[in-house]
Amino acid sequence: MRTVLISGFWGLLALIWIFVGSLYFLGSRPMSDDTNLQVFEVEPGMTLKRVSQKLSSQNLIRSASAFQAIGLIQNKQKLIMAGEYHVSPSMLPLEIMERITSGKTVLHPVTIPEGYRITEIAALLEEQGLADKEVFLKQVKNFKLVEGVPTGSLEGYLFPETYHFGKSTSETTIVKKMVATFKERAWKKDFLNRAREIGFSFHEIITLASLIEKETGKDSERKQISSVFHNRLKKNMRLQTDPTVIYAIENFDGNIRKRDLKIDSPYNTYRYKGLPPGPIASPGLKSIVAALYPADTPNLYFVSRQDGSHQFSATLNEHNRAVQKYQLRRVGG
Repeated sequence: MRTVLISGFWGLLALIWIFVGSLYFLGSRPMSDDTNLQVFEVEPGMTLKRVSQKLSSQNLIRSASAFQAIGLIQNKQKLIMAGEYHVSPSMLPLEIMERITSGKTVLHPVTIPEGYRITEIAALLEEQGLADKEVFLKQVKNFKLVEGVPTGSLEGYLFPETYHFGKSTSETTIVKKMVATFKERAWKKDFLNRAREIGFSFHEIITLASLIEKETGKDSERKQISSVFHNRLKKNMRLQTDPTVIYAIENFDGNIRKRDLKIDSPYNTYRYKGLPPGPIASPGLKSIVAALYPADTPNLYFVSRQDGSHQFSATLNEHNRAVQKYQLRRVGG
């Protein structure tokens, strides 16, 4: 009887060693020599077992059991982080485990154009699969994130730039990064000093810069547009700029009508004098500089030439003639 027990013990031990050896063999060898990187996504809430099965189904590892054993032995089952990772079949399972617990996810570039408003930024991020639009819009009104901004909104303070975010990057982190970039690029001592020197708060300068950004895309015109706005403000004239009216219209269809100019909104610069309460979009650095350093001109008016440029005028008579020439006259007439 004792001989049978000893024999059974050694037989069981042999099976265990075979099993362990098999796991070691499978867990210490790559799937293949293929070095082409694939995007492997760890979805939120995935367990080590589910991750192991998914890696196996995508032919990235030889054995789901061996990979799971590696995770348990290394006590990394709770360190796996959601996100997309670059993984190849030529990587050792240990390397893959290190990759998916590192948090170094695949980063996707996204360019926020100058002149985009918050709703457009949110839609762009959602379109590229980098954020939930509604969650993002809530975060830009997060009290902790908008502290110090007079209007309680981050409109104008999400700096237009090319960013790189992972699919698992939270909306809060995205907002923080954009605000941090604004502070790094625009919140400069010499800019703050210049704003005070010309009698503006920095918030007013960002607001003015957003108007300039929406009025022209031509670098050569930014300081001229700024000059017109500065001159009108000094004379206590209404700014009368269409982009502020558009901002005040909830569902703008692309056409400004006469009745729109009478909308009762603090953003309607046809109705109210001075700057609107806050920016209407995210201005780029060139527009911020233009707001701080306007051209020295007597101009009070400008009108589109219908080719992307503007005609500037110092008097109402000159402006009316320009309107007649560029806006009312038929092409070729």
